[in-house]
Amino acid sequence: MRRSTGPDLERSAPVVSTPSPVAHEPEPAVEPAVEPAVEQPTAYPPRSQHRPIRGMEPGNPLLQRGDTGTRVRDLQARLAALAWYFDRPDGRYDADTVAAVRGFQRKREIPVTGRVDQRTLDRLHAMTGEPTRDQLGLHNVPGPLDPRCRTGRVLCVDKSSQTLRWVVDGQVRKTVDVRFGATYTPTREGVFSVYLKSRDHVSRLYDSPMPFAMFFSGGQAVHYSSDFAARGYSGASHGCVNVRDYDAVAWLYDQVQVGDEVVVYWS
Repeated sequence: MRRSTGPDLERSAPVVSTPSPVAHEPEPAVEPAVEPAVEQPTAYPPRSQHRPIRGMEPGNPLLQRGDTGTRVRDLQARLAALAWYFDRPDGRYDADTVAAVRGFQRKREIPVTGRVDQRTLDRLHAMTGEPTRDQLGLHNVPGPLDPRCRTGRVLCVDKSSQTLRWVVDGQVRKTVDVRFGATYTPTREGVFSVYLKSRDHVSRLYDSPMPFAMFFSGGQAVHYSSDFAARGYSGASHGCVNVRDYDAVAWLYDQVQVGDEVVVYWS
């Protein structure tokens, strides 16, 4: 017998004279004293726990809390497009804007400061398009009251700001967002009066519901529009003045009387 010279040092193996298939060598009975130099995989934290790249420092703030103006309004609209900002853009860099910026920075692994530096702004612009007037919140900023709206009871409809104001003796009692007819079915302009009210009206021409309809010129009326509520200014009416706030138009319907004036104008 001859002692084995393999890794198994605890026992000897007999010499087999007949050929046989190659077999795996037996596992060593004694664990080697020295570990093999094999690099163990590193356990990395989940992506959400990653810190910004080492050495990445915040840039100089371009916008920060307390700032106001069109650039802040644009920032808010872009953050809203990415579901970070949920209020109507107003151009004021307030606590909600700070929170939205911080959330965006954290998600994009940018130093989280709540202030907008060039890196933050570039990334935000790369991910969003140019905001529309509606997204900027500019559609519904009322202009000055038309002089014809300053006396009596008037539904004062401003096409420029896309608002309707319920005015009594010169005092604005309610303001709501509205939209108008398309180019081929424009909402008529001028001075009219409410001649018919119909709470649960359905259009015979278009077979569509017109809740809280207040007719002022032929088939044109102020009424609630579920389409306006769902699609905003991406749609248009057939000439009516659409209101998207159901509770507001229900309230208006109870205030307005047949004979009250309706003024439709550009401010």
